Amino acid sequence: MEQYLDIAKRILEEGKWIENKRTGKRCLTIINADFTYHVDKNEFPLVTTRKAFWKAAIAEMLGYLRGYDSAAQFRAIGCNTWNANANENTDWLANPNRKGEDDMGRVYGVQGRQLKVSPTEAQYDLLLSLNDSGDKEGVKTLINELRKNTFDQLRKVYDNLKKGIDDRGEIISFWNPGEFNQGCLRPCMFMHHFSVLDGTLYLNSYQRSCDYALGYVFNAPQCYFLLAIMAQITGLKCGKVYHKVVNLHLYEDQLELMRDVQIARKPFASPKLHINPDIKTLDDLMTWVTTDDFTVTDYQHHDPIKYPFSV
Repeated sequence: MEQYLDIAKRILEEGKWIENKRTGKRCLTIINADFTYHVDKNEFPLVTTRKAFWKAAIAEMLGYLRGYDSAAQFRAIGCNTWNANANENTDWLANPNRKGEDDMGRVYGVQGRQLKVSPTEAQYDLLLSLNDSGDKEGVKTLINELRKNTFDQLRKVYDNLKKGIDDRGEIISFWNPGEFNQGCLRPCMFMHHFSVLDGTLYLNSYQRSCDYALGYVFNAPQCYFLLAIMAQITGLKCGKVYHKVVNLHLYEDQLELMRDVQIARKPFASPKLHINPDIKTLDDLMTWVTTDDFTVTDYQHHDPIKYPFSV
């Protein structure tokens, strides 16, 4: 909480006003902040100066890990954060790549689980051969197959960590500029880099942009949860999360609530996150796990604050 409040005060004292093109609103903005979360001490980074709905935050990360691409899928596991971006984002509604109601497109977990990759040399050679022979149906079939060429970043990282391997590149990236036009929103938290040192798992998470009043309340516990759950299913000890945020901002219609209400409140000690010990593999996470498999204890908090949300 000290980290959170210090950065909130810094935004209020040092921030510069910029116009956000997507939302049409002004934002009070600073550049660069670094946060550390002690997963090794089970200090769950839930904001205590207002009530934070941590189950929805974990549900969202669970949806990312599963590669969900529909707001309906997220709703089914207890997360409503994608409803507006999937169904009210004007640019996305007009995008020919949108498949219909609740479609999010190729964002976040889709990139983490189904990153599109180039055809192999053998596939190129076969395509040329089919084309030269005039086999139009064969060309069409192969092209459809090539569109399915994907790489599962999460599975690669999980398999390596499970074996105790750290190739210094245990990275899951959601950032794919070539497919920005195929999703409703560019990822804010765009990369997670895992490292192993002496049997302990560490995580560096990188975020390009953060709505500090609303987004950070989700993002901090998500980073913590990601390290905690990956450590559990790979058999490693929990270390620390290092969370870097580049652009931190408060929207103009959030400013008064942050300045006059939230940062004026006295924070409480960090609560603790407990994970069902029966969750032992990545396949468990993909199949039967729900938010009921996670509990938080010792969570003292002030009353909720209803901040405006910008689509």
